[in-house]
Amino acid sequence: MKPPKNRRVFVVGYGVASPLGKTFKQTWERAVKGEAGFRKVTRCQVESLCDVVGEIPDWDPKEFAFSNEKEVYNWNAAFVILTMVVCKEALEDSGLQINGETGPRTACLIGSSINGTDSFRIAMENMRVNGPLKVSPYLLPNLCSNLPSGKAGMLLGFTGPVFSPQGACASGNYAVAVGSRMIRDGDCDFVLAGGVDMPIMPEIIHGFANMNATVKIVPHDRAYEDPSQASRPFSSDRKGFVLSEGGGVIVLAAEEAISHYGLKAKAEVMGIGWSSDAYHFTRPNKDTIIRAIRETIDDAGLKPHDVEYVNAHGTSTARGDSTEVDCLRAVFGDMLKHIPISSNKSQIGHTLGAAAIENALTIEGMRQGVVLPTINHIPDPQFDGLDFVPNEARRRRHEIAMSNAFGFGGTNCCVIFRGV
Repeated sequence: MKPPKNRRVFVVGYGVASPLGKTFKQTWERAVKGEAGFRKVTRCQVESLCDVVGEIPDWDPKEFAFSNEKEVYNWNAAFVILTMVVCKEALEDSGLQINGETGPRTACLIGSSINGTDSFRIAMENMRVNGPLKVSPYLLPNLCSNLPSGKAGMLLGFTGPVFSPQGACASGNYAVAVGSRMIRDGDCDFVLAGGVDMPIMPEIIHGFANMNATVKIVPHDRAYEDPSQASRPFSSDRKGFVLSEGGGVIVLAAEEAISHYGLKAKAEVMGIGWSSDAYHFTRPNKDTIIRAIRETIDDAGLKPHDVEYVNAHGTSTARGDSTEVDCLRAVFGDMLKHIPISSNKSQIGHTLGAAAIENALTIEGMRQGVVLPTINHIPDPQFDGLDFVPNEARRRRHEIAMSNAFGFGGTNCCVIFRGV
């Protein structure tokens, strides 16, 4: 194999669909205002106290020029169309033109936790009611985790590698990490990297509820009358995460390709750290998370005191939030009191593999001089002295930010970005 080129990697564009909006612009505007995108579930019927979710508002896959009723019928795994939408927005935001020169040098890596589970549900119901001949011939492609990237390529014209990094709730960060390594080594010049998940379906909602992972909204809970208060990371009354749908894609580019094609960098990918817990399928392992954070800082060529903001995994679970803070304290020590920490999940909920939403928000925050808030925050004495940017966005210039993502099965992946 050829030796790696050791190229620097930058972010040149992003696309997002989240519970705050169908585009990145809509998502960002509402995030800065401190709003949340939660409501009672409308996608399906459930019999659960965990019935507050994050749904993409006014989402209609048939509204896009490249889609129609037949396309949506055939590609009934919702993450397929959504991936095409966010990839298209990200590419347009980047200004990169896909042609005979750039197409073969552009890859697409989209991770997911749930993949095409919804398509399987539809096939099972069709077989139960109408018999085996009514199972769609599109079922197997709908279940393939690489298919959304492949369909995005058919729409947008790139022909570089397409595959799906599978790291549960860290999938989006894994996509950014692998894509950055591919560009660094010279395998490609551009990568659309991110994650997409559409998990709002009865079995998934009830499954999370039965493992006591999602928040149960009961009378006298402050979210009972106001669902926007359901997700409250690092708060004293946190009770579980809000399950959400969404997609986020960032466009990565090699340094020399940016100048060659007249693009504009938004941030640099400085460091990546990843590890696995070898501990428990849901409970985190502090030692391996600490190692991932330290390796991220080391990979960036930085010291802990250089990090100016942490976009926390911050799911709003009692154990998860406490563990993450313990790990941050182990790495940063007393310095942690001076580093703003916030969780986008307080506003968009837990979008599972779609962590690139949080990467895009982190980068835009550096560009705009804004640290997004942890809304719904009531101080927890065990976190005394830490700055969770409570309830309102804050004006603050910062250049170095770390984004954390941890997933079921013990997957840990952290990324450090530098604003430019």
